[in-house]
Amino acid sequence: MTIVFWASLALVAFAYAGYPLLMALLARLRPRPVKAGGALPMIDVLLVVHNGMRELPAKLDNLLALDYPADRLRINVACDGCTDGSDRFAAERDPARIRVFAFSERRGKSACLGNVVPLLDAEIVLFNDVRQRIDAGAARALVAVLADPTVGAASGELVLEARDGYGQGVDAYWRYEKAIRRLESASGSLVGATGALYAARRTLIPAVPPGIVLDDMWIPLGIAASGHRTVFVPTALAFDRTSDNPADEERRKRRTLAGNFQLMHLRPALAIPGAHPLAWRLWGHKWLRLLAPWLLALALLANVFLALRGGVLYPLLLALQLAGYATALLGRGWPRLATLLPVRLAVAFLSLNTSAMLALADYLRDPEAHLWQTTRLEDARR
Repeated sequence: MTIVFWASLALVAFAYAGYPLLMALLARLRPRPVKAGGALPMIDVLLVVHNGMRELPAKLDNLLALDYPADRLRINVACDGCTDGSDRFAAERDPARIRVFAFSERRGKSACLGNVVPLLDAEIVLFNDVRQRIDAGAARALVAVLADPTVGAASGELVLEARDGYGQGVDAYWRYEKAIRRLESASGSLVGATGALYAARRTLIPAVPPGIVLDDMWIPLGIAASGHRTVFVPTALAFDRTSDNPADEERRKRRTLAGNFQLMHLRPALAIPGAHPLAWRLWGHKWLRLLAPWLLALALLANVFLALRGGVLYPLLLALQLAGYATALLGRGWPRLATLLPVRLAVAFLSLNTSAMLALADYLRDPEAHLWQTTRLEDARR
């Protein structure tokens, strides 16, 4: 039980602290800077929409206003079974710059990507989502790093605009996640991109099969398998808001985490060190976090057993564990407490690990689920 306790805690500690420190060490000892360039190649912006008329007008205005030569940037809207007129609106908005691919049945984002990407001919494909606003200079910033021949994909930075205690906790975790991405990029390659904004060389994009939840990992991992990097571009910004409702954020997180299980199921080599160029980084950044809730449960059970044997150390550690969980539950039950930094961090940590545990059940129950859910801010406020 002593081994189980300390080994479980050590693995969790490595997942959340050891891996970032390792990336920081690699970035310092073996940095891999990007050689940016000033060329402006043709870009195909690709946007997949399902009944997006509430967001689509503002999104198209946003994309048309990007600081990039108009004759070098084309917008492609894939309407996934739209029944609200999204396809007609997009086709009429600016026929010279917007091209519409309308699919009569809703099949999911990845199916649309798999169908449309082979039809594009620009050197660079820029992927984004309908909800998030993109900074005017984002396209230029992403293209600049893709001038480096070692770079196959470039991820933008998602900025979360939090309004309440729980949202601030989510934002704190996201800032921690972005710090890891910066270190991964500085030392080599990211294991995934920001789905709201990333770009890739068209010729390196792997085939996207229908049913993939995380295209923003599938594509970068496929590019990595070809020997190219995915880098982080903090000056390419996309903006989004966290939901006021913790259940909405947790539902979104569960779906993302279930997508990680799907990746391992579809491509087991991703979990075998040496079988994929980024397998070790995947373990440090992704897979250990999927194991973390089970490791925490083991640590708690082992701690109870060891505390019953007497002494001072293990009863004290058990009290600290229970206090941490109690703090998270209190913060969840009384949102005003989440204005305190330790409380909102505890709430975010418990939410993340609970979501990881439930995501496994979600995937085992329905591994074929693939229709991505668009969370609208108006819905999230209800």
